[in-house]
Amino acid sequence: MHKEDDKNMKKRCIVLLSGGLDSTTCLAVAKENGYECYTLAVDYGQRHRSELVAAQRVSEYFNANQHKVIKIDLRAIGGSALTADIDVPDHEMVETNDIPITYVPARNTMFLSIALGYAETVGANDMFIGVNAVDYSGYPDCRPEFIASFEKMANLATKAQIEGQKFSIHTPLIDLTKSEIIQLGHKVGVDYAITVSCYNANSQGKACGECDSCYYRKLGFEQAQVKDPTHYQ
Repeated sequence: MHKEDDKNMKKRCIVLLSGGLDSTTCLAVAKENGYECYTLAVDYGQRHRSELVAAQRVSEYFNANQHKVIKIDLRAIGGSALTADIDVPDHEMVETNDIPITYVPARNTMFLSIALGYAETVGANDMFIGVNAVDYSGYPDCRPEFIASFEKMANLATKAQIEGQKFSIHTPLIDLTKSEIIQLGHKVGVDYAITVSCYNANSQGKACGECDSCYYRKLGFEQAQVKDPTHYQ
């Protein structure tokens, strides 16, 4: 390859894409920053299956280079209302000081590990994940300390690193409120009507309007003073 061709090549990245508000905004930010995006959704046995359809839709909307769905069976482990026969509580029932039952044990650790392998395969040095440490439900794997630790591990554990590449994990939403995320999304061309965030969405992707995820999404649109395009049951 000529040096001129190398200069003209876009940077490649992996974007973890759930089809929800945050990950969709994250993909839009990556595209805005000139990345060639490879999107990755994980079918982990989640009860809100319509998010996988939304992820495909969002990937196509932003003309991602490639979209993959990787299947792992976290229902075999359980321990979460999203992967076991446990009711998803309404937001009012969630204790604010507790990690909610919708937390999936080690989910982001597994997701980032799969994304890291995918990155090595396609020659990407960057990964984007839409974790947020402000308006979130208290999940420990959304904290900056976790992301920094995983990035350090990624740069010790791969063949690509031994050959001189450096992996970076980008979390452009981590310090933003939900309303700020929505405002950012509007600036970079997100159509939130095609996203699904609800933990209890039906097969058509319509939101319950009562779960923790719906609560923060609704509040975000209200505070951003943007019309909520969510399809509710």
